[in-house]
Amino acid sequence: MDIIGGPASQLLAGRVSNILKNNLLISDFKRFPDGELYTRVLDDLTCDVVTIIQSTVTDSDFVSLLQLIDACRDVSRINVVIPYMGYARQDKRFKPGEPISARAIAEAIKADKVYIVNIHDESILDHFDAEAVNLDSTPVIGKYIKNMKLMDPLIISPDEGAIGLAKNASKNLGIDYDFLEKTRHSGEIVSMKPKTLAVKDRDVIILDDIISTGGTMAETIALLKSQGAHEVYVACVHPVLSSNSTLKLFRAGVKEIIATDTIDKGVSVVSVAPVIADALRAQ
Repeated sequence: MDIIGGPASQLLAGRVSNILKNNLLISDFKRFPDGELYTRVLDDLTCDVVTIIQSTVTDSDFVSLLQLIDACRDVSRINVVIPYMGYARQDKRFKPGEPISARAIAEAIKADKVYIVNIHDESILDHFDAEAVNLDSTPVIGKYIKNMKLMDPLIISPDEGAIGLAKNASKNLGIDYDFLEKTRHSGEIVSMKPKTLAVKDRDVIILDDIISTGGTMAETIALLKSQGAHEVYVACVHPVLSSNSTLKLFRAGVKEIIATDTIDKGVSVVSVAPVIADALRAQ
């Protein structure tokens, strides 16, 4: 199998290639003077199967992915790995005249099989023409947390909807998990606390799939600190971390930000390469 890393996922593609011992091909990415993207696979495609690994963090990343797919269209089988899929949160039509952008993106990707890491909503997988698989990276996040030598650690999801992430991350590791429950006392007063477990004198890891603006997460950090948590850590699969979000988290009192390399950032200390490699081996 040949492996091609798109411009947004070169480090991750290299890590997957190292695990699988497959051919890692070199590509060229640049812009024409008019702003159009230019993409070229410089190495010969030597295998019947090619796997393209490319997160679509920006619109340009999405175009690069489409160009890479087209460049490989003569091979027998194309796998596409999208570690982070942009527009996945636009999965519903909220107002008349709006597109379902996640559907538009999915339908434009032509491949034999698609892998996505912790997609925002699994219903998006149905929009791909190819078989689409959601890969769960939370166990590798859990293993990283397990090795941090924390004080009576507790993994918390920001709400009940994300409890599956906390459960999967803590599975078989002997780490407690819980979610934050909101209680409305009046039209203006809302309190939050863990549903079951107390946080006092414990190291708490708040786990979510995406951290974008960091506003809600910063409020949660401050809340847990006020409830007596020893240290508060933030963990996520996809570190979008737009604008001044990192500063918000540290000002709120976070001890450390832990993220995977679905998006290559300074906080990407957990690699999803083993998760992707296992899926490619099993196909």
